[in-house]
Amino acid sequence: MNTFKVLGLLMSYPKPEWIAHLDECELLLQQENFLPKKHLHAVEAFIDRLKTSDIFSVQEEYVSTFDRGRSHSLHLFEHIHGESRDRGQAMVNLSDAYEEKGLFIDKAELPDFIPLFLEFLSLCPVDEAIALLGEPIDIMATIATRLKKRDSSYAVLFNALVALSKVKPSEEIIQEVLDQELEDTSLEAMDREWEEAAAFAGQPDQSDCGACTAPDDGLQIKITR
Repeated sequence: MNTFKVLGLLMSYPKPEWIAHLDECELLLQQENFLPKKHLHAVEAFIDRLKTSDIFSVQEEYVSTFDRGRSHSLHLFEHIHGESRDRGQAMVNLSDAYEEKGLFIDKAELPDFIPLFLEFLSLCPVDEAIALLGEPIDIMATIATRLKKRDSSYAVLFNALVALSKVKPSEEIIQEVLDQELEDTSLEAMDREWEEAAAFAGQPDQSDCGACTAPDDGLQIKITR
């Protein structure tokens, strides 16, 4: 299902090589007609914005959104394990699942990168892909909520994934995570703290999802209480 691959590409760092093929991406989405109409139109509008925007402005927006803090991290296990040892085993399990579908990644790549996860889903039968998408759906919905609060255009991509899932996000869990953030600090301050920790200590050792835990076996990548 190429829809997953296209959504993953749109979540990737904007490079001229793929920006030049946005018309093809849009056509694939239209031909598969897999997204609900409302979300297809929203993604089409996002694509149109990429087509007409200055590439350097788009790249700066991307870096500001995804690379300068952990609240919108595109690495699934950052939201669950942070930098704990559990993350390592979860990475191995996910890499093994990729290889079973013939997706072999470079050693420098982290398998929990959401665009890579979506490419993996594109290789799965539709029913299996939808079931796997449901596992981290609370993470996707939480990121969507955060992006919407910041009026980010990228929110539509995560909203589209939530719409495709047969598993409905837990509003209780998401609200608990957001409430915990409000109690602890603002998202902006949290991101500044993360940047400082990354500069002086490698990476923070705490997940930014206060209520997030997950087992380290299989593909279990849900936010659980």
